[in-house]
Amino acid sequence: MKLHSIERPEIKKHKKRLGKGEGTGQGKTAGRGQKGQKSRSGGNIPAWFEGGQMPLQRRLPKRGFTNIFKTYYRIVNLGALMTVDETEFDVAKLEKLNLIGSELKNKKAPVKILARGSEKFDKKVTIKAHVFSKNAKKIIEDLGGKAEVI
Repeated sequence: MKLHSIERPEIKKHKKRLGKGEGTGQGKTAGRGQKGQKSRSGGNIPAWFEGGQMPLQRRLPKRGFTNIFKTYYRIVNLGALMTVDETEFDVAKLEKLNLIGSELKNKKAPVKILARGSEKFDKKVTIKAHVFSKNAKKIIEDLGGKAEVI
């Protein structure tokens, strides 16, 4: 073996062993400084704590309002009914044909018929739903169909 071919051995660095006596260099306070909350066991401070300053979520004003009585509808557009060769629709049939919008997780929410896509709508249909928009009802009835409220 020649001197120029000798490689340095891989260095294995061990984890610091804290609090194992003064001779180790990490005894007594074990790298935690002196007194205070962060030096105690279990003395962690939450990330949002601002040192006793009034926290951000309490400094900002309350905004907005959520109406707990608002009714959310599952919607069906008249344009979607053009793709199906049916003339009578009720909620169960609309669900079976996957025409009801799936935005809501609540499957018991009432169904509302809207007039979107109605410029191509030209079928005489009978629809039974919970609510109709004014335009949708007018378009259905002008074509000789029925818009029945359940």
